[in-house]
Amino acid sequence: MPPWVPGDDVWTVDLFVTLNLCLFTGLYLWSVRSITRRGMTWSPLRTGSFLVGMLLLAIAYLGPFETLAHTFFWAHMGQHLIVMMLAAPFIVLSCPVALTILTTQGRTRATIIRALRSSVGLLLVNPILTWTLFVTVLIGSHITPVMEWVLGDHDAMAFVERPLYLIAALLFYYPLIGNDMCARRPRPIHRVLALGLMMIPETVLGAVIFLSPVTLYPSYVMATTAVGADPVVDQQVAGALMWAITMVIDSIWMMVAAVEWWRSEERSTALMERRERRELAQ
Repeated sequence: MPPWVPGDDVWTVDLFVTLNLCLFTGLYLWSVRSITRRGMTWSPLRTGSFLVGMLLLAIAYLGPFETLAHTFFWAHMGQHLIVMMLAAPFIVLSCPVALTILTTQGRTRATIIRALRSSVGLLLVNPILTWTLFVTVLIGSHITPVMEWVLGDHDAMAFVERPLYLIAALLFYYPLIGNDMCARRPRPIHRVLALGLMMIPETVLGAVIFLSPVTLYPSYVMATTAVGADPVVDQQVAGALMWAITMVIDSIWMMVAAVEWWRSEERSTALMERRERRELAQ
């Protein structure tokens, strides 16, 4: 897509993105209906969380955000933040793995469970690995020629950058928040710690972009200059988004993990008390 210029329509619809969002939304809602018709219950909050995640992906990749991202770096950065730090966690909170297991039966269900418990499955939920992958994708795509590559190649953006951002974020948040079926979930303190440590690379990257004495991405220099905008200001706004907004978002997910920790402690305490009462009654 060519750069947007003032006077052009900012609304656009990417057919590939639209079809995928509709497909996954339809599959999720069909799965919910399938298990409820078999007498099982499914929290409306989980369904709502999934729909919020899909809506956030639509906001990032459809309409004005997508159009402006071809001209302004701040819009491109906004897409990254929406997908990696908002949409992905909401999708994780919707417990798609648990829903898939409940929907399937027989050999298919057994195969999924074996995959989750396999060495590869356990490796993919290792918080050290997922944290490293998240940071590598986030920083590597901004301080290497990858950014210029995807800006000049629509297929690279559609089939490499976007899926990579979403997958890295889903793997990072999957063992840390929510109550989805995870074969080896880290201890609560480690979940909060992993979420807190993510602030460091995000803040450093944002500061580097914001404070850089030179413009970093020639494609955005040409695009912003063509519409009469200042490429330095555009880059500073993008850096400020990464620098400041991510700390707010990370703090929210840390609080979510902390609340889950507190609730798990409450459940453990209640269980111990029931055991003690039974022992005293004998």
